[in-house]
Amino acid sequence: MKVVLIILAVTAGLWAAIEVLLRVLLGFGNPLIYIADPECGYLLAPNQRVRRLSNRIEINEYSMRTGAIDPLPNPSTLRVLLLGDSVANGGWWTHQTDTISEILARQLRLQVQNLASDAQLASKVNYSDFEVLNASANSWGPRNQLAYAKRFGVFGAKALVLLLNTDDFFASAPCGEVVGRDRSYPDRKPRSATLELLSRYLLPAPTRQLAAPGAESPDVVGCNLEAIRQIQKIARSANIPFLLAVTPKLGEFGDLGPRDWEVKARERLAELVETEKITYIDFLPIFNCAAQIPSLYRDSIHLSPQGNQLVTKIISRQIVALFWHKS
Repeated sequence: MKVVLIILAVTAGLWAAIEVLLRVLLGFGNPLIYIADPECGYLLAPNQRVRRLSNRIEINEYSMRTGAIDPLPNPSTLRVLLLGDSVANGGWWTHQTDTISEILARQLRLQVQNLASDAQLASKVNYSDFEVLNASANSWGPRNQLAYAKRFGVFGAKALVLLLNTDDFFASAPCGEVVGRDRSYPDRKPRSATLELLSRYLLPAPTRQLAAPGAESPDVVGCNLEAIRQIQKIARSANIPFLLAVTPKLGEFGDLGPRDWEVKARERLAELVETEKITYIDFLPIFNCAAQIPSLYRDSIHLSPQGNQLVTKIISRQIVALFWHKS
């Protein structure tokens, strides 16, 4: 009997130690929570602060990967609204200060400071602070982003940036069925850090058939291109510049290059860009000029810190050009 009690005590102590280590060192047991939404499909639950694998993640009252904000910026603040997916969001693998939005704000500050040193442009630089609001979520596509912009508006931003990747052309319609049913979109905190580690990362994902909110159009690419056009329309209604940027997948490089359906989607996007006169940054040729393309990625889609730096450098230059070098 004593042996059994000793084994139980050791087991309980070991489990408690593992639980503490997982919570304190890795942040397990406290994942980001999602909420279903009838228009956006799903949102990150407002007002969250968590730490995962030493990376701080903050979600504000508007479900942005951004700290608390005022509904409208100070007149001296250049505020940019960034709409995106997991590339823009950064997920659990990116510290808050290393997200594309945070780097972009710093890049804008640096470039505008350089402008202010130019005697011919100094009088035109009237911003002393810079904000980039990060409205994004994992697996969002253009229709999710459009629904968000319709719901919340542009928050007094002076520019609207839509950052997509090639997969977003094929994104399905917004659907909240994943929340609480797919382990990547939990709707509550797990009972323990150990259970989260097992269920979310170690055990095979359960197979579930999630119902779509309605019949999907056979032309998914066309639906997403229309959503892009509608987002540009929101920017025009707010009388602010609209910038579209698309990052490629790692598989689009090399001997094979983009697949046929990706090429066709890009061709249709080019037609939209030309027709609607959209300011567009295609990162496929830009990345092709990089010395070490794999170093720009952390996996097949998401960017590494070097990739984030390159993307923000190009986008910040384009924003500055829109405001101060329009000619």
